[in-house]
Amino acid sequence: MRNSSYKSGFITIIGSPNVGKSTLMNLMVGQKISIVSERAQTTRNRIAGVVTRRGYQIVFLDTPGVTGAKNRLGEFMLRVAYESLKDVECILFMLDASKGIREMDEALIENLRRRAGGTPVIAAINKTDLATFDDIETIRERLEGEEFIKRILPISAETGRNVDELERILAGYLVEGPQYYPDDMVTDQPVRVITAEIIREKALKSLRQEIPHGIGVDIERITLREDGINDVNAVIYCERDSHKGIIIGRNGAMLKRIGSAARPEIETLFGTKVNLQLWVKVRPDWRNSANALRELGYNED
Repeated sequence: MRNSSYKSGFITIIGSPNVGKSTLMNLMVGQKISIVSERAQTTRNRIAGVVTRRGYQIVFLDTPGVTGAKNRLGEFMLRVAYESLKDVECILFMLDASKGIREMDEALIENLRRRAGGTPVIAAINKTDLATFDDIETIRERLEGEEFIKRILPISAETGRNVDELERILAGYLVEGPQYYPDDMVTDQPVRVITAEIIREKALKSLRQEIPHGIGVDIERITLREDGINDVNAVIYCERDSHKGIIIGRNGAMLKRIGSAARPEIETLFGTKVNLQLWVKVRPDWRNSANALRELGYNED
């Protein structure tokens, strides 16, 4: 039984694409649960990261980068991001110090002003290791004029600068409540989902610029052999025949590269040896198909 002084709560991490939300959550949780790449909108769904300390538990909600929607998948991602602002103890708004405040950031500030209600907002100016003092101060001065932002803190999720201080600030907004997840649980995502995301991350890092947003990954089967090896069969979906050839590569080289990069992380996740088999299938315009989105885990219910 937890005593009445135990504190817990939910904190949404929101920001424009590629500001380092997933990197920060992975660092706070202590292991990789949300995939990371230089591609915008790498995160497509809401992912919970659980930080359990003595006396409190924070459940972080990592959300897709907020930008304009170009298809049904984009609309779903935007809805997921804004729905995650509801019923949380605090909102962590992240910006990229090296990019300054862009038009998309201004649009998000306007949305937060309208949607945050009475929920406190903490602004984290990330990637300070890539920015100058003047860059950081320019962003700080812009944010100081917003009454709904309670604190502004420059951080670096890459180097760890001020991340402990950020956690201390966020923990101050927790309320007396239960421990929602066991001590050893770091995410609410099923193994199949994390496995698919690992494969998608390796594809994002390997493929050409024009392809990644058009790919999805489905885990068709996971089977544990008697000898302790897990067979994992996965399909990478793309939208065009020309993309299929690029993903497979000459003599299957690109597909092998993706599989070789993904396998060690999947083995770490499973705690066993893994026999990973990848296939590529074309599913035209799947990002605008309700059935395809549902099958790939982007539920629109």
